[in-house]
Amino acid sequence: MADPAAGTQANPTSLGWRYEILVPDPGPPPHRPAPPDRIRVTQEWIAAQRAGEKRTNRPLHLMLAALAGLSLLSVLLWPVRVLPGVFALGVCLASVVVALPVGVALLQSRQAMRERLRREEERLAAESAERERDLRERQEDHARAYTEWQRRKRAYDAQPRWYTVRPPEDAHTVVVAGGTEVGWSALLATVGTSVLRVGGDLTVVDLSGRAVAGELCSLVKRSAVNPRIWVLPADLPRMTLGTNLGAGPRARILASLACASDAKADIDADETLLLRIFEVLGPQISIAVLIGGLRALSTPADDPGTEGDAVLRQLTAAQRAELRARCGRDRAVRERAWELEHHLAPFEGVGRRAAEEPYAQIKVIATDRTLGDVAARAYGTYTVAALSELLELRATRTTRAAGAAAPPWRHTVVVCGADSVPEHDLERLAETASFAGAGLVLMFREVGEDTAHWLAGEGCFPVVMRQPGSRAAARVLPALRAGGARGAGGPGADTRAPVVKVHRLTEVIAEALSGSVADSYVEDSAEGVTAPVTMRNAATSVPPLDLVRHVRAATAWGRTTAQAAGLDGGGPGTGDVLGDHRLDTHGLRTLPHSAMVLPGPGGPVLADANPGILTLPTATLGTVEEAPEASAPADAAPVGDDGGPPPNLGPPPERLDWRAVPEG
Repeated sequence: MADPAAGTQANPTSLGWRYEILVPDPGPPPHRPAPPDRIRVTQEWIAAQRAGEKRTNRPLHLMLAALAGLSLLSVLLWPVRVLPGVFALGVCLASVVVALPVGVALLQSRQAMRERLRREEERLAAESAERERDLRERQEDHARAYTEWQRRKRAYDAQPRWYTVRPPEDAHTVVVAGGTEVGWSALLATVGTSVLRVGGDLTVVDLSGRAVAGELCSLVKRSAVNPRIWVLPADLPRMTLGTNLGAGPRARILASLACASDAKADIDADETLLLRIFEVLGPQISIAVLIGGLRALSTPADDPGTEGDAVLRQLTAAQRAELRARCGRDRAVRERAWELEHHLAPFEGVGRRAAEEPYAQIKVIATDRTLGDVAARAYGTYTVAALSELLELRATRTTRAAGAAAPPWRHTVVVCGADSVPEHDLERLAETASFAGAGLVLMFREVGEDTAHWLAGEGCFPVVMRQPGSRAAARVLPALRAGGARGAGGPGADTRAPVVKVHRLTEVIAEALSGSVADSYVEDSAEGVTAPVTMRNAATSVPPLDLVRHVRAATAWGRTTAQAAGLDGGGPGTGDVLGDHRLDTHGLRTLPHSAMVLPGPGGPVLADANPGILTLPTATLGTVEEAPEASAPADAAPVGDDGGPPPNLGPPPERLDWRAVPEG
């Protein structure tokens, strides 16, 4: 795993990993030029030249033979007195005179033959020298080409292949459309990993009914940090969220809670009524005392049954009278007080057994899976409204102290199952999170008609995961067109389904962990941290190499990714690990569990939320945009003993075929 490049953006939150090969494959190395065959005068050429000379000199040899025979005959006929001596001597002298130029001609022919052989040897020597010069030039060119190939090969082998994906700098809300519980679990673990790396804060509101933050909690505990986990409604008595605020924020929280349970409720009227109760009874009263105040408003003063009501006994007679005087005694007030009491009754025990707890860096607020949709909506609304008030209070204090707005994404809030929360509460949470410099991640099971505007909202970064149905897939398709969500549906927009590349690692690991989400946040003691380490409530930061070890040891994603590390290609067979996936309605319904489709400048890109990718040696904490250009420092060309390139640089040439007939 490589560290990010210098000058990274202020937003440290990572959403996943994107597979990209920025440095192209240089291909096979250039072959070393083969030296030419050594050329020299062959015996066949000499024999052919001599044969030609023999044919040319054959008449002269015949003439010499005839003259020699004539001289010999005349000498033989002289002793037998057939020829006189003078005549025989004359014949011999005449033969010598004729044979003398013939012999000179033969000697000149032999000299010409030797001269031709010498010129041929000189020509072949010059040609051989020319070939040697050409070979040296080709070897020098090959040395430069091979050195360049080595540089490109080193850059190709050393480059990262998995780059982190962060929200854009101008985005304060990440909107996750769709996704399965497995995909949400991977995304939460990845976000938590980036938060731990920089020592940031993370608050998870889990309304899925399952322990989708279970892998995150295991990772946090392995990092020697104690997460604070509240599972509602069992942990309501020890939950302090929203109990230590002023009268105004508490009234707004409880009014939002009542509005979530009753769509026809007037949230402003409820807030005003609750504020008057707080003014009479005090801003720090418990929900139980507040319910007593509502009971006092909904019960007539002359009702004889009030003396035995344990709820009303929490208030004095003077307080009950003052409440009725401040809030009114008409029928509308009594009916609304009765409705508010009914809606707030499940929260009567909030903070009853709460103790003074230290600051917790990682907080998880979840709902039990046995709750129905109505109860989950109520608990989720209370949590989201309380978080909005706390973020606004924190932003106000920070602005007053520093005199400037808070830096972006200093705190991350994740809402899993944002469909369960009313729309106006989500909008208020997004507004206060942006004001407080906190990053917000909203996970919708399905984007409906009333929530589709989040995909194209100002400051929202859309992320599309596996869709539950065809209608939901059709709603998110416009956000995947070229130009992103903000330009979706414009004139001239491309209506063809885009195609993205899916890595085989994404498909295999997500399918292997499709049923790995636990039903409860109760951890098995056999899988917990057994090493004698000092647990703390927060950590300034966790080094990346320590995070790699923790992810591999504490999460199922890390263990499975380590086992399947061989699927992380990148060599010449990279095409074998990448497959095309069409982003139509069917393609969005069949996305791998951890796959995320993000808008890019050239169209949608696919990322993987798998936190185990951090353990791969080809992963980097930098983004694709932060990656340097594909270049490497030039290396000095190797030099041989004689000042030239070494003769054995590069791969050997192809073996010569002995059956081939050499030319020439």
